[in-house]
Amino acid sequence: MSADALTRAPIALLPVLLFLVGLVQLDGYKLVRMRMMFLLLLTGALAAGVSYLLNNFAFAHFHGSFVTYSRYVSPWIEESLKAALLVFLIRTRRVGLPVDAGIAGFAIGTGFAVVENLYYLAARPHTVLAVQVIRGFGTAIMHGGTAAILAMISNTLYERRPSGGLHLLLPGLFAAVALHTGYNYLLVRPALATLATLLVLPFVIYLVFDHSERILRTWIEVDLETDVKRLESISTGTFLDSPSGRYLQALRDRFKGEQLADMLCYLRVHGELAVRAKGLLLLRETGMPEPPLDAETRARLAELTQLERAIGKTGLLALRPLMMATGKEIWQLTLLRG
Repeated sequence: MSADALTRAPIALLPVLLFLVGLVQLDGYKLVRMRMMFLLLLTGALAAGVSYLLNNFAFAHFHGSFVTYSRYVSPWIEESLKAALLVFLIRTRRVGLPVDAGIAGFAIGTGFAVVENLYYLAARPHTVLAVQVIRGFGTAIMHGGTAAILAMISNTLYERRPSGGLHLLLPGLFAAVALHTGYNYLLVRPALATLATLLVLPFVIYLVFDHSERILRTWIEVDLETDVKRLESISTGTFLDSPSGRYLQALRDRFKGEQLADMLCYLRVHGELAVRAKGLLLLRETGMPEPPLDAETRARLAELTQLERAIGKTGLLALRPLMMATGKEIWQLTLLRG
């Protein structure tokens, strides 16, 4: 890359990095840590490198113009690579809410865009600076925005069906590819493409962020009350007289007595950990320092893992009506571990 291109690079890349910082500041619960953010930027950059190789290979076998290829083929390759990284984060519960999924998606897209824009600057060093900045900013917001929307749609679907298959990724992928294709259609006029991107994507992302934070706040309040009441009923011995307790007793014909005892113990330990996880989120929202993961919590997490093995998959499925096993319920334990 020439010296002139190096001086232009910060001007073209800084705005999208500032936008990413703004998204992190919108996250009142600080769900995505800086170490994870750096790793996401790096994986997005690596995805851009892989995309370059795949696009070169695919275009060499494509019977059509470059414009047609950029509109109808490359968006599928590039968004699929970003989607592969996002589905890993969602399925392994590294992210559990549209807020942190959106930030993770935008970080991956930003890393992708940084590499793409650096390549563009190096390949066309004599392009007018204003055009480079406009195109670079628009491309960066597009890559970050499509990945964020893909992540938020996919996370919402996996929240409803935590054990769902890869087909739940398709609606978000189709939306990302459609937006990417639309941007590439307008790219013959970089200013128009950038303007359209700035008018649509940031506004949509902000609305989803705001809605997601309100949902999270409601979930914490309602679910925390439910967890506390269940723990009180278990500790006072009145749980078996409740509707949940009667449901557990109705499972006697399907499970042995020791399995039912493990199920009751599992509900207690899971409830204790869930209360601690929600307390951690409340501390983050108020900006108070978080206590470190203590030995007692580690022991509870280990005990929960042992109980899951003892109960088995069938037993855990039987407990699902009592635990409301949504994606958030599963994710909160990952948050506590990590």
